[in-house]
Amino acid sequence: MGSVSRPVTEFCLDLYHKLNRNAEGTNIIFSPMSISVALALVHLGAKNNTAAQIEKVLHVRKAAGRTSLGSDLESAAPEMEPEGSQERQPSLSQCNKDGDLNHKVFQALLLQLQNLDERYVLTLANNLFIQQGFELQQQFLMCTKELYGAMLQTVDFHGAVEATRIKINTWIESETQGKIKELFAPGMIDTHALLVLVNVIYFKASWEHKFEEQKTVQRDFKLNQNEKKPVQMMYQKGVFKLGYIEEVDAQVLELPYAQKSLSMIILLPGDMAHGFTSGLEQIESTMTYENLMLWTSSEHIFETTVELYLPRFKLEGTFNLNEVLQEMGMTDIFSESKADLSAMSFAKSLVLSNVVHKTYVEVNEEGTVAAAGTGAVIVRRSLPLTEVFMADHPFLFFVRHNPTNTILFFGKLCSP
Repeated sequence: MGSVSRPVTEFCLDLYHKLNRNAEGTNIIFSPMSISVALALVHLGAKNNTAAQIEKVLHVRKAAGRTSLGSDLESAAPEMEPEGSQERQPSLSQCNKDGDLNHKVFQALLLQLQNLDERYVLTLANNLFIQQGFELQQQFLMCTKELYGAMLQTVDFHGAVEATRIKINTWIESETQGKIKELFAPGMIDTHALLVLVNVIYFKASWEHKFEEQKTVQRDFKLNQNEKKPVQMMYQKGVFKLGYIEEVDAQVLELPYAQKSLSMIILLPGDMAHGFTSGLEQIESTMTYENLMLWTSSEHIFETTVELYLPRFKLEGTFNLNEVLQEMGMTDIFSESKADLSAMSFAKSLVLSNVVHKTYVEVNEEGTVAAAGTGAVIVRRSLPLTEVFMADHPFLFFVRHNPTNTILFFGKLCSP
């Protein structure tokens, strides 16, 4: 199962660097795991070079030789279902096409994430909206549903674009318990659209050790060297895993959620004389898969008593990923002359029109959006040394699924 964590992390860092280029002083939040799953879903409908480009962007190509991604399930899917076999469910091995992307690995990860403790809510939804009139391959429809629980909906972009936009937005709002409204603003979908991939994720969890609300006070958050703004700063003193990365002068803190299935990891640049942005840039420029693993490994972070100050924050990120994915190498799927989505539809002219991703994350005293549930209180021996972790200036953070080491969310908080 660990085999999916490296590709997702590598894709995460590629995407972060692209989204971060013109984002100085701007908050960023996205879900690399969620987008990876959405692209794996599209991969089911792609063939030849179009499929190979998706594999490359998702880092499963080069991973194939080194991990189990794609090596243990390489039975090719038949091109066409034999007559009269429409009722028969395809086996998963038929869904796993030739190539380096093992869909079973993603499916296993999704199953684990759907079966978290009841103190978690993690809703991941993928939907493909396709212009009516395209005849779809039965095999593709069955595999997307079986592997990814995705629904494919036929809509009329050409004749009823506004009604379609409302329909898509309504579906998203209900999937995310009303947190994500109006994903597509008017004009975002045009009448030429053929295929729109929508990927949303909604996350709610309680901390293993909650912050007491009465200890939350107003404090200044330094946006940069010259500006600051008042924020609601949460506080608690407790035993946490903390480390210091000398080469980038940053602290690393692990803040576990209930049952420790998931954790939030915070990378906080040192309060350096030459400004926080350069401290943040220093972390960003050295942030590779290997370094991230090293910085958050047990050799680097140790349990110690920490006085923890963390701002309450709420982040929403919406990205149209078309341009970014093309820059990363997924060009054919958006091009009418090159797209090969023949495993999805018999039509030659089908191209991907839009890939839209939206994330909603809220961090407060209870956890990440409030949820009920009480945990047993364990009294730990106090360590003489108390460290201070003061997150009162911009930092990077990510939420990790600990059993598989997969990054679910990745973000930068510049202004709570």
